[in-house]
Amino acid sequence: MKAFTFKPKLIESIRHYDRQTFVKDLMAGTIVGIVALPLAIAFGIASGVSPEKGIITAIVAGLMISIFGGSKVQIGGPTGAFIIIIYGIIQQYGLEGLTIATLMAGVFLILFGLLHLGTIIKYIPYPIVVGFTSGIAVTIFTTQMKDLFGLSIDNVPSDFIEKWITYFQHITTIDWWSAAVGIVSVIIIVVTPRFSKKIPGSLIAIVVMTVAVLLLKQFAGVESVETIGDRFSISNQLPGAQVPDMTWDTIKGLVSPALTIAILGAIESLLSAAVADGVTGDHHDSNTELIAQGMANLASPLFGGIPATGAIARTMTNINNGGRTPIAGIIHAAVLLLIFLFLMPLAQYIPMACLAGVLVVVSYGMCGWRSFKALLRNPKSDVTVLIMTFLLTIIFDLTIAIEVGLIAACLLFMRRMAETTDVKAILDEIDPNEDADIEAGNLNHLTIPEGVEVYEINGPYFFGVGNRFEEIMATFGKRPKVRIIRMRKVPFVDSTGIHNLTNLCLMSKKENIEVVLSGVNPKVESVLIKAGFYKIVGEKNICNHINLAIERAKEIQETASLS
Repeated sequence: MKAFTFKPKLIESIRHYDRQTFVKDLMAGTIVGIVALPLAIAFGIASGVSPEKGIITAIVAGLMISIFGGSKVQIGGPTGAFIIIIYGIIQQYGLEGLTIATLMAGVFLILFGLLHLGTIIKYIPYPIVVGFTSGIAVTIFTTQMKDLFGLSIDNVPSDFIEKWITYFQHITTIDWWSAAVGIVSVIIIVVTPRFSKKIPGSLIAIVVMTVAVLLLKQFAGVESVETIGDRFSISNQLPGAQVPDMTWDTIKGLVSPALTIAILGAIESLLSAAVADGVTGDHHDSNTELIAQGMANLASPLFGGIPATGAIARTMTNINNGGRTPIAGIIHAAVLLLIFLFLMPLAQYIPMACLAGVLVVVSYGMCGWRSFKALLRNPKSDVTVLIMTFLLTIIFDLTIAIEVGLIAACLLFMRRMAETTDVKAILDEIDPNEDADIEAGNLNHLTIPEGVEVYEINGPYFFGVGNRFEEIMATFGKRPKVRIIRMRKVPFVDSTGIHNLTNLCLMSKKENIEVVLSGVNPKVESVLIKAGFYKIVGEKNICNHINLAIERAKEIQETASLS
């Protein structure tokens, strides 16, 4: 077990901190705070909570992730990936259920870090990540159709297919002013990067379209465009910390969604940190980052916030604007806090169609259609996992998609691992030029004596390999006196492999066939000794290399002939 380590990058960064670095962090943090504002509001509303809860999440979680995180440039906050999970939990368990699930996810994330699972989580199969990310993007896009086009629908169904059926049934209720606001917002966001790299297109779209809608109401009498204030009552008061009432039954019911939040948060934050490393040349601490993410998700819900994780887009914005230490992330949280305290009431005038346009662009950025298309050319097993995870995400929910996707990926991985292990029979001679475990100096071909069978295992010896022996042994006519099993190329053996090997030896004994092992490496040998396997075979039948194994086979045959 590795020793516990928790090394926030902030401590390392401030040791050699100077004024020049602070100026860069101040500029980057301010810009990232402005970039995060419209996204925090949009993600909060799309998740089914009030807009200020999205900003509170960005402030509290963003601050915690920057102070305690394992990456120097990571920016944390609410992200699009959580929208569908959060919305589903609220629908089923209410806001209190979401708070409890987020707290549980925080505990899980801290445990992931303490158990050093940071590196393991990064190895979750790529088709699963692309599948559910694309699925989330499609689902987010689907949820925004009502606001984007101003459709008159009282209750939008939660089911993906039913949503689209309802949309088409109400297509005649489109509000063309809302549709114009939404479409123009999308155009502004898409076009802005050509003219400005500093100011985010989403912010420009929100300012321009909010002013436009206010002018339309004032001078043209257009009242049909719904704004945030029409749907929510907005407060700029900081909430006090509140711990929800938790019962054992509630906790048990929320384990699955909480684990989904934790796993998705871990994947997204570590992916973001890894991308940042590639740009900055730094190296993040995966386990420290997971602990920080856990702490953020423990703090955020206590102040009314929602789940948070590392955000790739905001992290890259931070890097591109000169941010190189966690101070930039702390400044980003401070900027958001100032906006929340002094400018939050103005958010009531933001058109819902404009926020829908922001999320449409976000969903396009998330969908990764190029990666999806490229994966379709991969092996069928990868394509199966990709399509299955994608469809389960949009038709059912992300919890089921991740669970089933991981199970399918594990099963496919086990099958592939089993296919990499080869069991072959050596019938006549062993070539010393091809076999490194032949005794040094013996340049002659090693002849296999009559009545001896030699089998070689090439690869890990675990489940799925045992039957190969039976298939190969069935091809021999006569029963041998001795079976030599060469294990020089076996890097590890598991309990199923030991069980299969034990059964092979016991079956051979019943048929009066001795089993000799050759070239067992120390790691495998220690596992076999602990399992008591050598008592079945006998110490004399364990040989370091094939020469000794052949000699031992001859001894067994001579002893058998004398008796």
